[in-house]
Amino acid sequence: METDGPMKIAVLRESAPNETRVALVPETVAKLVKNGMTVQIERGAGERAAFPDDLYIKAGATAADRAQVLDGADLVLCVGRPDDSVLTAMPKKAVLLGLLAPLGDPDYVRRLAAAGITALSMDAIPRITRAQAMDALSSQSNIAGYKAVLLAASELPKFFPMLTTAAGTIRPAKVLILGAGVAGLQAIATARRLGAVVSAYDTRAVVKEQVQSLGATFLEFDLGADAEGAGGYAKELTPEQIGRQRQFMVDHIGASDVVITTALVPGRRAPVLITEEAVAAMGPGSVIVDLAAEAGGNCALTVSGKTVITPNGVHIIGQPNLAATMPYHASQLYSRNVQALLESLLKDGVLNLDPADEIARGTTIVRAGEMVAT
Repeated sequence: METDGPMKIAVLRESAPNETRVALVPETVAKLVKNGMTVQIERGAGERAAFPDDLYIKAGATAADRAQVLDGADLVLCVGRPDDSVLTAMPKKAVLLGLLAPLGDPDYVRRLAAAGITALSMDAIPRITRAQAMDALSSQSNIAGYKAVLLAASELPKFFPMLTTAAGTIRPAKVLILGAGVAGLQAIATARRLGAVVSAYDTRAVVKEQVQSLGATFLEFDLGADAEGAGGYAKELTPEQIGRQRQFMVDHIGASDVVITTALVPGRRAPVLITEEAVAAMGPGSVIVDLAAEAGGNCALTVSGKTVITPNGVHIIGQPNLAATMPYHASQLYSRNVQALLESLLKDGVLNLDPADEIARGTTIVRAGEMVAT
């Protein structure tokens, strides 16, 4: 991508409801400016993440309205998908970079292409060793796993740790984590820190050692085949495997005070791991936190954006985008992911989207108005 003079980076204020994160924080802006780039921030872009405009200005950026920020921009940074009006206002030579979630939504990819721009998606970073510092899905999932436990602890009418008091001993809460990816492992670690007795289940046998290293019990169930797919993600199970898995889960879910679900299959509806039968087996006051709520939910009774209380008193929390509830650190980590990606792609001050490079190839979904991935 050729530029006239220093690369001009535009950082947008997020427009999605309840999206409080910002794509760049002042510490990253300062580093980019030091490396010869020009950074413009849409006014108020970082306010909801506790980064006011004056901090960006001190870091070397300028603050302006959206039209001014987009005018002449070479690179437009966002967290979630921007409004379609942004696509039409962007210069044709510009590159859009954010968590664009192209998988399973070819219509959106076509809209990106129709705008004539180049689009890179942070959630398409390949999971390879040299791309770890760029892995925004992992950095944001880490936050979601942590916050899910805090939500559960706040909602549960019990202590998490075992307590010995003058009035007798309080038994620790039993917490079950479904899915031991980044979010699940952080949830395990956080629940253990709070003193809960933790168990975890994942279809991928390879994570057993990681679960046990955090002090949790790994629930083992033979699906007949390992369920790890490409890139370390869980692959979709067969209907027979799903049925056997659900039946196995009923007893373990019913014995738990808290269940946190984290199972996602990229580009597909989240698998239902907690059936109505399993919810009915749980005790009054028990809590389910469903981190897959936006993708349809791992629990059959999850409603995205709401807390459902069932007739038997189970609280099912379907709050989406938990990372945005901790916007300061979520933005800081995301900003560092963006910086790492840019450092990988920048050659002599310009973005080099070489198709031979695994990171550039995997991340680019539209190139100068042409779809390269759907």
